[in-house]
Amino acid sequence: MELKHIELSQLSVSPANMRGITKKPDLTNILPSVRARGILVPLIVRPSAEGDRYEIVAGKRRYHAALGVAEERDGIDPLPCAVMEAGDDAAALEASLIENIARLDPDEVSRCESFTRLVREGRSIEDIGITFGLTSLQVKRTLAIGNLLPRIRTLYRTDKIDAVTMRHLTLATKAQQREWLALVDCAEKHAPTGSQLKAWLFGGSAIAAKVAMFNLTDYPGEIVSDLFGEDRYFADADAFWTAQMAEVEKQATFYRDAGWTDVVVMERGAYFNSWEHERCPKKKGGKIFVTVSHRGEVAFHEGYITTKEARRRAKGEANAPKPVRPEVSAALGNYIDLHRHAAVRASLLSEPGITLRMMVAHAIVGSPLWRVDVERQRAASDAISESVEVSASEAAFDKARRAVLDLLGFDPETPTVVGGYDGAHGVAGLFTRLAALSDEAVMGILPVVMGETLAVGSAEVDLLGRLTGTDMRECWNDTAVLPDLIRDKQLLNAVVAEVAGADVAEANAGATAKVQRGILVDCLIGSNGRAKVDNWLPRWFAFPPLGYTERGGIGCVERSEGIAELLASAQIEDEPELREAA
Repeated sequence: MELKHIELSQLSVSPANMRGITKKPDLTNILPSVRARGILVPLIVRPSAEGDRYEIVAGKRRYHAALGVAEERDGIDPLPCAVMEAGDDAAALEASLIENIARLDPDEVSRCESFTRLVREGRSIEDIGITFGLTSLQVKRTLAIGNLLPRIRTLYRTDKIDAVTMRHLTLATKAQQREWLALVDCAEKHAPTGSQLKAWLFGGSAIAAKVAMFNLTDYPGEIVSDLFGEDRYFADADAFWTAQMAEVEKQATFYRDAGWTDVVVMERGAYFNSWEHERCPKKKGGKIFVTVSHRGEVAFHEGYITTKEARRRAKGEANAPKPVRPEVSAALGNYIDLHRHAAVRASLLSEPGITLRMMVAHAIVGSPLWRVDVERQRAASDAISESVEVSASEAAFDKARRAVLDLLGFDPETPTVVGGYDGAHGVAGLFTRLAALSDEAVMGILPVVMGETLAVGSAEVDLLGRLTGTDMRECWNDTAVLPDLIRDKQLLNAVVAEVAGADVAEANAGATAKVQRGILVDCLIGSNGRAKVDNWLPRWFAFPPLGYTERGGIGCVERSEGIAELLASAQIEDEPELREAA
């Protein structure tokens, strides 16, 4: 920076100054010093676009104090200034922030507004954190205040609401914020604040994401992050309870299959009182009691019966013959079970046919140690969903699925093979059905199970597409949905060039997206005088896929590039012979 003295008339406050240009600052504690000794600490300025003027990046209070003294004395000496280079708004804003924070700590709202401007100028959260000595979480917390409606920020800035209320409101949607402000304005109603506000936002009880028994990656609902705490919360309580209770019932089924007499799911919010229950092991008819709190926590209490049932059993056993002591103690039973387990799994090493059937049974039924989820193929719109459902590939897979359902004796209306077995003996029951089938028949079941559990948008799809030689031309034919999804004009023009030719694309480069989209559809269906283009396949659908522009950001292309490196490092060729490898 260059140090120089600049006339007061050549200075004005920069829009990059964190304290703004409209509100006059409080000069109470600085004006006496300026009257007595003048401006001692240089202002930070930068050249303005007008050439002979300078914008004040940091030093607004000193500038206004100098204006006040100049009016009192009919003038003031030129002010000492450190001149920055022109142009970089982000650097100027950072300088303003750093100096002002060092002298007069701004409130959270002012800091948020300044951080937001830095983000707009291209600074990342990590950059801001490094510059001001803050963690990324601290920066995100400050920026979260920017999601509040301006009036709420004003209420906090003027001490009309406390910090806890403000922080809980960062979890609210804009509609909830407006509803809360309406309660503030209503004389007859009370606007919740503090800890009551969180309960109001989430419909009575905030349910933290950490209590979920199900896999959060498959949860379709919204989860709201609390940047001022350590938890995330479910925005839709009904969607959470549907998923949570389905998982409770799944776990209850596992317990029943494991030999427990019963699994009792208690009423939501009910407590498990130990004085109302007595210990009872599984072998003597003990049950499992499940408590579910209003906050979503689930606890399984194993090996109990109620005291009433214990008394009934005691009365019935008083006249019953004395039970015979079992031959095997618990410790001896454990010893036997472990050795039998070790011997059987060693035997499986030479029995691939039995192992295959047992693995397929586990994948379909599940067990306390296996969890296999079905890919739900969630679509972004009904049009996309319908396009996939009527495709030739989906029809072929559905035909194979129905054949497997029939082969295994499952309900033909079951939507998936995975999870479709409803027999009484779980994995063992299904294994007996598989044992009666030939190896060829079991191998025919395996692709359907694998297909139902293959994740959409995964690297595995790109890998398998290359190894199996998948040709999308045989199963994709869509002239209705795809064109409407292409909204980017550069991309649309590149696709038109591929389908209709470079001359047509160049002639219509300046046309609207609607016109270019119409040309694409005309070529695909052969209408409005344009020849029909048969067997066209968008580059994204190939294995490996390609893009149309240099901008990138195409998920399947990025995954395929990683797969290419993987195949090369493993010295695997994507050739048809691999499909026959054992």
